[in-house]
Amino acid sequence: MSSEISQWVSNTPVVLIIYRRAEMLRQVLRAVAQVNPSLLLVIGDGPRLDSPDDPRRVQETRQVLQEFNWSGEVRTNYAETNLGLRKRVISGLNWVFEQVEEAIILEEDCVPHPAFFRFCDELLERYRDDRRIMAIGGANYQFGRNATPYSYYFSIFNHVWGWASWRRAWKLFDAEMIHWPDIRDSGKLYNQLHSTRAVKYWTKRFQDTHDGKINSWAYTWTYSCWSQNGLAILPAVNMVSNIGSGLEASHTHGRRDPRMHMLASGLDFPLKHPPLVMPHFRADQYTQRRFFKVHPLAPLKRKLKEWLS
Repeated sequence: MSSEISQWVSNTPVVLIIYRRAEMLRQVLRAVAQVNPSLLLVIGDGPRLDSPDDPRRVQETRQVLQEFNWSGEVRTNYAETNLGLRKRVISGLNWVFEQVEEAIILEEDCVPHPAFFRFCDELLERYRDDRRIMAIGGANYQFGRNATPYSYYFSIFNHVWGWASWRRAWKLFDAEMIHWPDIRDSGKLYNQLHSTRAVKYWTKRFQDTHDGKINSWAYTWTYSCWSQNGLAILPAVNMVSNIGSGLEASHTHGRRDPRMHMLASGLDFPLKHPPLVMPHFRADQYTQRRFFKVHPLAPLKRKLKEWLS
C-alpha cells in the first residue's frame, strides 16, 4: 500500500451494518479508521428472543465503536428488537439515504483494502449523474480470468460485499417487486441475461423472493437494478475480503464458497477508465456459470425427489 493511499481521507459517508460479531467488526473498523471518514452511519439489528446470548453479543458489538477515536461524526440507527437481515438492511439504508446523497456500505464481516475508499470516492463523483450506473462494488470474483486493461469494468451483477451507491439509485429500490410479474411474463429477463438457463435461475430466485419464500434484500436489489437496465462497476482486482463464513454467517453457513476469505488488494492510481459504458460480457458469463448456475439435471433431480417422497 502506497503512502498516498495510507494518507487518503475519505469524503464519502461510510455505512456499517452490524449485528453480533465484535471481533470481525474490529477488523473492518481498523480499515475504516485509516481513511478517517467525516461521517460514519451505523445500522444495527436488535437481539433475537430465541437466542440467550444475543443481548450480550449485540451490546458488545455496538461497544466496539467506542474503541476507536473518530474525529468525524458518528450517527447510529439501532433496532431494539430483531428485524431480521432483510428488513433491517432495507430500513437502515432508507434511513441512510434520507440523510446523505451517496455512501460507501460495509457489513461487519467485509474487510476492505484502504484503496477501496478512494476507488469509491472517485467513481461516485465521476458517475454521480449517470443513471446507467446503479452501484460500485468492491468485489472481483474472476480469479484471474477475463482481465481488463482498465481499473474496473461494468457488470450486470451488483456484488454487495462492500459497495457504494447514490440516493438517486436507492430511490429505485422496489421492496415489493411490484413489476416482477410483468418482467417475468414478458421475457424481458432474456434481454438482460442472454441465456435460457440463467433466466430459469433468476426467475426462480426472484419469484421466491417476491412470494416471501426467500428473505433476501440482495436479490431484491439486483431485481431493482435490472428493472432499470442498471449496471454496476466492479474493480479489476478484489478489494474487499468477506471473512464471515462459518457458524454465524447468515448466507454462507456450511458452504465452501471460493469467494470467502479472498485476499483484498489495492489498485494503482490514477484510475484507468474504460472508454465505453458496456457490460463485460465474458466476465458476466463466468460469474453466472460459476456462482449462479442451474444444473442441467436439476429438473430430473426434483422429479426423483418427488417420486421418492
